[in-house]
Amino acid sequence: MVPDSLKQYIGKVDPPHLREVEKGAIRRYADAVGNDSPLYYDEEYARKSRYGCIVAPPGFFGWAKSTIPSAEGLVGVIGAMIEAGYADILDGGMAYDFYLPVRAGDTIVASPKVSDVSLKEGKTKMMIVRFETSYLNQNGDLVAKAYQTLIGRQL
Repeated sequence: MVPDSLKQYIGKVDPPHLREVEKGAIRRYADAVGNDSPLYYDEEYARKSRYGCIVAPPGFFGWAKSTIPSAEGLVGVIGAMIEAGYADILDGGMAYDFYLPVRAGDTIVASPKVSDVSLKEGKTKMMIVRFETSYLNQNGDLVAKAYQTLIGRQL
């Protein structure tokens, strides 16, 4: 059974994180992940593409301009996992849904929320916490959603 101390976080949303997408950061990210598509650095090529400008590789939503951790969402639920005895926490992976390209010059607002908390029992008990983050551009258009899973193993 999921303790109430963890259930209370389901649906909690962190304050929005403001992110700026600039050309240099797009290029550095593309280089870091080994993606040399000219869409990410060649102005002329990108302008002639269906996007009309430099775009970001999938999964890059700019660098955080302001991030305010909140005890209501991500930070709080991790603390509650530890307090409930699930302190051996590991990353269970991420998945994305992409809707619109992220363009150089965009301002992205990321709004993470705790979407689910569940308990799995086997040889050990594991608390599964799922997060969903919506990424909206400066026009209020949804560009992507990210789904992240954290797994806390009971010690």
